[in-house]
Amino acid sequence: MTDRQPVAARRPRHRPLSPLREHLREAFWFAPLLACLGAMALAVATSWLDTELVNEAFRVEGNAAGLISFAGAAKSVVSTVSSAMLTFIGVVFSISLVSLQMAASQFSPRVLRLYVRSRLTKATFSACLATFLFTLLVQLSYEDTTDPAQVTSVPVASTLVALLLVLLSLGLFVLYVQATLRLLRVPHVIDRVTGESLAVIAHYRWMAPEAGAPPAGPGEAVTLLHEGRSGVLRDIDVARLVRVARRHGTVLHLVPRIGDFVTPGTPTVRVAGGSPPRPRRIASALNIGVDRTMHQDLSFGFRQLVDIAIRALSPAVNDPTTAVQALDRIHQLLAMLVRYPFGELVCRDRDGVVRLVQPVPDWQRVVDLAFTEIRICGAGQPQVTRRLTAALDDLLRLTEEDRRPALLLQRELLARAVAEHVPDPENRAFALTPDRQGIG
Repeated sequence: MTDRQPVAARRPRHRPLSPLREHLREAFWFAPLLACLGAMALAVATSWLDTELVNEAFRVEGNAAGLISFAGAAKSVVSTVSSAMLTFIGVVFSISLVSLQMAASQFSPRVLRLYVRSRLTKATFSACLATFLFTLLVQLSYEDTTDPAQVTSVPVASTLVALLLVLLSLGLFVLYVQATLRLLRVPHVIDRVTGESLAVIAHYRWMAPEAGAPPAGPGEAVTLLHEGRSGVLRDIDVARLVRVARRHGTVLHLVPRIGDFVTPGTPTVRVAGGSPPRPRRIASALNIGVDRTMHQDLSFGFRQLVDIAIRALSPAVNDPTTAVQALDRIHQLLAMLVRYPFGELVCRDRDGVVRLVQPVPDWQRVVDLAFTEIRICGAGQPQVTRRLTAALDDLLRLTEEDRRPALLLQRELLARAVAEHVPDPENRAFALTPDRQGIG
């Protein structure tokens, strides 16, 4: 086997997700803006069709009078739609605000991003805004005259398009209410978070190094410091960093993990070999924000599930069943990760040369994140401890020998916590009995 064969086998079959695409999905303004621009273009097109329709009608005797009589009713319909859509937009906005408040109080502030990223929510707002703007522009083109000799346009096509937009808005509104009610139920929120976490795991899987072959360290390297605003490292532009490293003939070792908080002066990359690039080139590829995203953050999915579980276990809520539902999905994600090698992620250029090395949490960190807080908060809840015991026992069965110490430590600490909260031996034995449903 030649040296080039492993490199060829390691090259991904698809490119990393576009940061720009993910940022636009996080933004709520982009889809309504496109819808409003489309409504303006549609208004111009229908106005042209209405003019052509009148010109054709006047060539046929008797058609002009019918079109003019239709114009009055059409204007009334469009005017009613325009005024009603503004009220309709207010109703949709009110439902969204109430949903956000309930989600933040019941689940976790971190899950509000699900509502912002919802395609159906954006589509509903966009359709309502487009309908309102379209009908408003159509009314500006109305003619007050009823003299057939002076009529140049009758809103026939405009009225039909306005009615179609109304039907579209009503249909999307029904789907939007249904989707919002689903997202107010904790199983659906947990399922959405889990689905996004699985996508991140799949995205990172083909970038992970082979087992037993971790990438070489930076050795003697130049450390570049962060230049820019303070905030959370949300994601990085992998393609841009690889191009910069290739241009300078170097390897970039990213210092902070995705999700870390960075400030000016924080080390960002260690440059091994070649000539160091300008710090501003590195800073331009780092997306710094006020909160984390699921784009490249391997730990953020666990963070959201754990937050939902410990909020449910708080004395103010006292809902251990919700914590068990979160543990079900944490168990699912860890069961997938036991098959993947852990280590720094490697990104190669088109020639197969490693250009970017990115740190990710190791197995120990992931297990600690997944179980520690739930174990501490739920030690007095037998439903939680029984489900947690079942998850640990199942993962111990699935994992290789080198990954079992982290799980065995959690098992031991769980037994200590239960002994501290449950002094009765029989209740303690019951609390530590594995049960995938907790207590039925």
